[in-house]
Amino acid sequence: MALTETVIEKLRGLADRQEELTRLLSDPAVTGNRNQFVEFSREYSELEPLVTHYQRYEKLISQLEDASALTSDADREIQALAADDIAVLRVEIDDVGRAIQTLLLPEDPSDGSNVFLEIRAGTGGDEAALFSGDLFRMYLRWAESKGWQIEILNERPGEHGGFKEVISRIQGKRVYSRMKFESGAHRVQRVPETESQGRVHTSACTVAVIPEVAEIGEVTIDKSELRVDTYRSSGAGGQHVNKTESAIRLTHLPTGLVVECQDERSQHKNRAKAMTLLQSKLLDAARKEEQLAQSERRKSLVGSGDRSERIRTYNFPQGRLTDHRISLTLYKLDEVMEGHLDQIVEPLTLEYQADELRKLSERESD
Repeated sequence: MALTETVIEKLRGLADRQEELTRLLSDPAVTGNRNQFVEFSREYSELEPLVTHYQRYEKLISQLEDASALTSDADREIQALAADDIAVLRVEIDDVGRAIQTLLLPEDPSDGSNVFLEIRAGTGGDEAALFSGDLFRMYLRWAESKGWQIEILNERPGEHGGFKEVISRIQGKRVYSRMKFESGAHRVQRVPETESQGRVHTSACTVAVIPEVAEIGEVTIDKSELRVDTYRSSGAGGQHVNKTESAIRLTHLPTGLVVECQDERSQHKNRAKAMTLLQSKLLDAARKEEQLAQSERRKSLVGSGDRSERIRTYNFPQGRLTDHRISLTLYKLDEVMEGHLDQIVEPLTLEYQADELRKLSERESD
């Protein structure tokens, strides 16, 4: 992918800025100022992969020019060698150019956020609740493999296992960037344990991945618009269960949003967690409304994000998983249910980046 002159000019400016940062980071006035030193170091680290790729791109372009000059050499053998070099160099230039374009894509401001993961049983009764439990365990194993921390904020167990609803918080490095494509309807096809005739049933669950607000002040909630209810915890907790009303339910009256938290024994801690979840939901709703008004971003890849939209099917009799957004089919369902989700997330991420690159190219050509 050959870069446009506009992109090259931008890269030159970034390379100049990195040189300036190199000088600044050796300046005693900067090294003696911890906050400034950390800020400049972070900026340098962010620029490094782009500048490294740009320098590689420039070197390849120079080599291509040299090889092109040799195609008019009187020696036929030299011409042939030059032609071979040109073919290889053009492939490398395309690869490096594409990598640079990807690095230049604006990052989703929520990519570095922790998330709230909500899983709810949909159509299918007990089987949907059991599948909700399977999905939660899948995400739990995936989180453990990434070194993320997961805590359950609220749960409503199914009558025969699994969950009618389970809400958790996942904390770690760039969690939202990896989990944001999981929102939507997940469909399961399998033979329930209670099915005596071996018939395959279809059930569904909805998954919502909501980025946690970075700061408590990002969303202001008027106390007069909030109803607070306390109740006794129904989850695990030993001797403390059902003895004190430590669980909290918050209702945001203008929107009707309801959040609950019964994870902690302290009513104060439960209220703080519930408030953070409510603020995150309100901020997420505002972001989605703004995105819907501005563009159809992600539509071709991940759809509108509506929970009723089917994004993935898990077919247990065939051991098959299908992600409908990118027509990806894997016969590795057992692996996926054990938490090996990267083989799905990576193709989704690449498709999303390719879609954003197409949009970037269209804007540059206008």
